[in-house]
Amino acid sequence: MKIACIGAGPGGLFFATLLKRNRPGAEVVVFERNRPDDTFGFGVVFSDATLDAIDAADPVLSDALAKYGRHWDDIEVRVHGARERIGGMGMAAVVRKTLLSLLQDQARAAGVTMRFQHEVRDPAELDGFDLVVVCDGANSRFRNVFAEDFGPTAEVASAKFIWFGTPHLFDGLTFVHQDGPHGVFAAHAYPISDGLSTFIVETNAEAWAAAGLDTFDPATPPGSSDEKSKKYLEDLFRDQLDGQGLVGNNSRWGNFATRRARSWRRGHWVLLGDAAHTAHFSVGSGTKMAMEDAVALAEALGESPYSVPGALEIYEERRRPGVEKIQNSARPSLSWWEHFGRYVRSFDAPEQFGFHFLSRSIPRAKLAVRDASYVERIDGWWQSRHGAAPLDTPFQDGPFRLPGRRVTATPDALVGSDGTQIPMSVFTGQPSAAGVWIDAPDTEDGLPLALDRVREAAQVSVPLIGTRGGTALTRMLIAEEARLAHQIPAAVLGPYDDDKATTLVLSGRADLVGDVA
Repeated sequence: MKIACIGAGPGGLFFATLLKRNRPGAEVVVFERNRPDDTFGFGVVFSDATLDAIDAADPVLSDALAKYGRHWDDIEVRVHGARERIGGMGMAAVVRKTLLSLLQDQARAAGVTMRFQHEVRDPAELDGFDLVVVCDGANSRFRNVFAEDFGPTAEVASAKFIWFGTPHLFDGLTFVHQDGPHGVFAAHAYPISDGLSTFIVETNAEAWAAAGLDTFDPATPPGSSDEKSKKYLEDLFRDQLDGQGLVGNNSRWGNFATRRARSWRRGHWVLLGDAAHTAHFSVGSGTKMAMEDAVALAEALGESPYSVPGALEIYEERRRPGVEKIQNSARPSLSWWEHFGRYVRSFDAPEQFGFHFLSRSIPRAKLAVRDASYVERIDGWWQSRHGAAPLDTPFQDGPFRLPGRRVTATPDALVGSDGTQIPMSVFTGQPSAAGVWIDAPDTEDGLPLALDRVREAAQVSVPLIGTRGGTALTRMLIAEEARLAHQIPAAVLGPYDDDKATTLVLSGRADLVGDVA
C-alpha cells in the first residue's frame, strides 16, 4: 500500500508514523513544500483534560510537554489595571518547532519517507498512491482544487489578529486588555519555553485602521513580518511586557476563518486537520484536533484494511460529530472576541468583566467545579453591590418593579415570582410604555436586522427589550446590544436552568431571565 501525506504539520507527521507502525510494509511518503526547520507561529497550547486519545496512541505529545514545555493551572484576566485569576484550568504549551522536530524524528524512525522542499502542484503526481491525506493547513490548496467534492465553506470573523512571540515570560495563560488611543487591543499570552511566550493580539477593524496598521502589503511573500504593527504593539503593551519587545515570525494581520467541509473525502483522497476544519484558537487547539484526526484515521484504516473508501467513511462518521461540537462551542468565544472592545468599556468592575469573559463558554457551575473560591468571590462581589444573590436581586427600572430576576413570559407580559407583571408587546417601530419583543433569528445572518430593531427601539425610548426564539447566542447578542450599546434593560427568554440564568445575570448579559409559559 502506498500512502501520501501532503503537509508535514503535526497532524500529517503523527498520522504517517501511526500508519507506518501499524503497516510496516506500507510505503508512506510525506510531501512538504518548506524545509524541515521552517515553521510559522510560535507555540501550541493544550488542555490537560483533552489529551487522552492522543496519549493512548502515542505519548509523544505528553512527553514533549513534560520535557520541553511549560505547564500552568491558572488563567489570568487583566483589565483596568486589575488582575482576575481562576485556577483549575490545567494547561500546557510547547514551542511548535520543538514538537515538529520530535514528530519528524518519530516518523523517520518508523520508516516514513519525508520529502521536504517538495510542493505537489498537480494531483496527477500522486496517481500511483492508494491513499492521499490532505493535511496542508487552513489554506489547503487541494481542498480548493477539489472544491466540488469537498464543498468547503468559511465563516470569516470581523476581528483582526496577529501572532508574535516575546521574551517576557507570562505566568500561565494571560489575557491582557488594553484601551489605547485608537481603540481596545487584547492579547492572548502564554509561556512556551524557558525563554519565550506566545503573544497573540486581537482588535476590531476600526481600531486597526485608526492606528494605521492597515498598510502592510498582504501579498508580501511568507516569512517577513509587519514591522510597523510590531512597533505599535510594543509601545501599547510596554508595561505588560515589562519593557521587553516582540518577536516576529511571519507575523501579519488576518481574520480568523472557521472552516468546514461538506465532505472530508473524495475517492481515495481525504482531509485531515485544518484542511478539513478549524475552531477559534481561544477554545480549540488546531494541533490537538489534527492529531486526534490522525489517530481516528489510522484506527479506521486498521479496521477496514482492504477498503480505503470504507475506512474513510468510518473515519469521517466517527470524527465529524466531535469536531462539530468543538466548532459550535467555539462560536460564542469567537463572538466574544469580535465584541470585546465594547465589554472593556462597558464593565468598569474587573470582577464582572473577568466573569463575563470566562463564562463566554463555561457557565458558573462548571467554573465553580474548577475553582470554587473564585466563584465564591464573584458571588460575594455581586452580593456586596446588590444585597442579594443574582436571581434574588429585585429588578427596578423606570416604572417596572419585580421581586427578582427570574420571570415567566406570556405573549403580553413578563411575570415575576409574586405575580407582578411587566406588560409586553411586539415592537412596531412606535413609542411604547410597555416593554417590546424583538425576536432573535435562527442564524447569525439575521442578526443585523434584529440589531437594527434594537437601535430603532432605543430611538423611540422603549423602556425594556425582551428577546425570545432564535439561539442562545443570537438572544444574548440582542440583549447585549440593548444593555451595553443603548442602556436599555433586557430580558432573555430560554429555556434556562438556574445555573445558566445566574450566569447571564451575574455576567451582565441580561437583567431578567425566564422561560415561556
